[in-house]
Amino acid sequence: MTTPRPNPQAGAQVKATDRAHVFHSWSAQELIDPLPVAGAEGSYFWDYDGNRYLDFTSGLVYTNIGYQHPKVVAAIQQQAATMTTFAPAFAIEARSEAARLIAERTPGDLDKIFFTNGGADAVEHATRMARLHTGRPKVLAAYRSYHGGTQQAVNLTGDPRRWASDTGTAGVVHFWAPFLYRTRFHAETEEQECARALEHLETTITFEGPSTIAAIILETVPGTAGIMVPPPGYLAGVRELCDKYGIVFVLDEVMAGFGRTGTWFAADLFDVVPDLMTFAKGVNSGYVPLGGVAISPAIAETFARRPYPGGLTYSGHPLACAAAVATIGVMEEEGVVTHAASLGATLVGPALRDLADRHPSVGEVRGTGMFWALELVRNKETREPLVPYNATGEANAPMLAFGAAAKAGGLWPFINMNRTHVVPPCNITEAEAKEGLAALDAALSVADEYTV
Repeated sequence: MTTPRPNPQAGAQVKATDRAHVFHSWSAQELIDPLPVAGAEGSYFWDYDGNRYLDFTSGLVYTNIGYQHPKVVAAIQQQAATMTTFAPAFAIEARSEAARLIAERTPGDLDKIFFTNGGADAVEHATRMARLHTGRPKVLAAYRSYHGGTQQAVNLTGDPRRWASDTGTAGVVHFWAPFLYRTRFHAETEEQECARALEHLETTITFEGPSTIAAIILETVPGTAGIMVPPPGYLAGVRELCDKYGIVFVLDEVMAGFGRTGTWFAADLFDVVPDLMTFAKGVNSGYVPLGGVAISPAIAETFARRPYPGGLTYSGHPLACAAAVATIGVMEEEGVVTHAASLGATLVGPALRDLADRHPSVGEVRGTGMFWALELVRNKETREPLVPYNATGEANAPMLAFGAAAKAGGLWPFINMNRTHVVPPCNITEAEAKEGLAALDAALSVADEYTV
C-alpha cells in the first residue's frame, strides 16, 4: 500500500484551482467544500495532508475492484500504445471482446451490446429502443429510484433530483414499488407487500392504457434510493405483467451489476430476464467512462433492416473497452463475485445487523453482497426518519454530524437522505471490512445522540 506523503501546499493549489474553474454536479457552487485528493489504491484514498480514508462509497459505487488495479492499468496502457481511439462504425478487437464477455454474463439471451459513455445515456437509449420497438410513448418508472442526470433519465428518476427538470411532458408515469419498511400498501409481510405492489402496478397500467406504454424500467435493486432488495416474486410478477400487455421490461443494473450484489448481475438473484438491461460503473471499475445496453433478440431484430436512430461518438471507446476486458478478467481470476457474496453473507451483513441491535439510530439493515444500507431514524418504534425528506441546512444537521464523525474516523461514507450505504469495493479484504465497520460503529454513536 502506498504511504501518503503530506503536501499541504499542493493540496491548497489543487483546491484553489478547482474553486476557480470547476462547476460541480448536483451542488450549490458556493456552498461546497471539495476535498483535494492526492491518490488512491485498493480500497483507500488519501488527501494532501496525509489523511487516509477507507472508501465505503466505491467512488460513486463503481470501483468494484478498487483503485489502480495493476492489471487494468496495464491493459489501458497497452491499448493506448496500440490504438488510443477509433470510430464506433468499425470492428475493433477491444470493443468486440468486451461485448462478448459482457454478453456471456448477462441473463438469458441478451447477446447484443450497445455501448454508451455511462449509465444515464444507457437509460436514454434503452427507453428510445423500447419506444421504437413498440410504437408507444409512455414509460413507467418507480418512485424511490435513480436512473441518471440526462433529460429522459432524470425524468424517469423517482427522487427530488428530478423535480427541477420535470416538465410533465417526458412521457413518464411513476408508481410505487415494494418497500416493506415504509410500505405504501399497509402491508405487514413481504408476501403482502409483493402482491399489493403488483396489484398497484397492474392498476396503473390499466388506467394509463396498456396500448400507450412502451416500457417499465426498474433498478433491479434500487441503489441511491436505499438498496431496497425486492421481495421474492416481485420482479417475476413484473415480467409477467410486461408479457401480458406487450410492454418492454427494462432492468437498470448500472449500480447493481458486475458483482455488487454477489452475482454478476442482480437479475440472477431473482431468475428473471428483462428485454433490455442497462449497465455501466462496475463494468470496468470506472477506470474509463463506459456504459451500455444489453439487448434481447426480439428488440435487436427491430433494427436488423431498419437503422437504429441513435449513437455516440465514443461508443465502445477502445480504452474503455480494454479496461472492461481486463476488469472482467480480474473478477474471474480473483473470484471477486463469489468473494462479495461470501463476505456479505458471513461478515458484513451480520455485523450491520449487530449495529442495528445496538444503535437506536438504525431502523433497518438491507442488502446483499457488497450492497447494503442502514436506514437512520429518530425513533425505532415510530420509524420517524432521522432528518425530514430532502432535508437541507439545519434540518439536515444530524446526517452532517454523522458524516463528519465517519470521516474523522478514517471512513468515507455514502450518505443519501436518511441512509448511509455500505458499498466498499467488491474485493475488499476481511480486515479492511472490519476496520470500516468499526469506524461506522463509532460514527453511529453520533447519530444516536439525535434519537428520542
